[in-house]
Amino acid sequence: PGEEDTTGHVWDSDLAEYNNPLPRWWLWLFYLTIVFSIGYLIMYPGLGNFAGTLGWSQEGQYEMEVQQAEQRYAALYQRYAATPIEELAQDPEALRTGHNLYVNNCAQCHGSDGRGAPSFPNLTDGEWLYGGEPETIKTSIINGRNGVMPPWGPALGADGVKQVTEYVLGMSGQEHDAALAAEGQQKFTMFCVACHGADGKGMAALGAPNLTNDIWLHGGSRESIANIIENGLNNMMPAQGEILGEDRAHVVAAYVYSLSGGSGGGDKEQ
Repeated sequence: PGEEDTTGHVWDSDLAEYNNPLPRWWLWLFYLTIVFSIGYLIMYPGLGNFAGTLGWSQEGQYEMEVQQAEQRYAALYQRYAATPIEELAQDPEALRTGHNLYVNNCAQCHGSDGRGAPSFPNLTDGEWLYGGEPETIKTSIINGRNGVMPPWGPALGADGVKQVTEYVLGMSGQEHDAALAAEGQQKFTMFCVACHGADGKGMAALGAPNLTNDIWLHGGSRESIANIIENGLNNMMPAQGEILGEDRAHVVAAYVYSLSGGSGGGDKEQ
């Protein structure tokens, strides 16, 4: 190339740089991006603790969108809240809404199908620890539950734990040692009937489970039962009232009620 076509920079005696400047519009576009970035940092947060002249924030944007959604759906949830849970459980539209709320707030513990997992109760059968009546379910959702069983190991001793374990196994129709169970019955009467009842069928007012069926939230093996008797349990369902609000909790209660076919009896854990 001729000398007038290059910048004058030469490498290795034969590599020259052509004099091809950027188009003028490209250069002005670059200047424009600088101006835009300065303006952006003035109006929006981006420099340390400076909040920007517009006062915008992600949290504020989120709260505004939530408020808009609340206003948009308020009438719908108010209509649902005025409908009894039993009727709402028969409404396909309400159940779709309840399912969406359930998946976003409840499925992490109870499963997307409501069948639960160890220590997380199955919502699809007819067994409810705190009662499966519609309003009781709603109360459980809003206020949560805190199920506590005290450890009886220190009071019973190792032999006593084994004896009561065998008695509980026998109550639920499982294979057990009859001699140990006979000893365990006396200790059960002394330590356990206040919550579980003399017949072992539990007490919904206390959230004490039925020990005479084959539904075991925390495991029904000999080892699991012995461990629970010895060490006790502390099983909590967190309150959802502040997250859902009463109207949405009403819809979720209808959905949960529908999962068990509208069966409100029994002693299943909520």
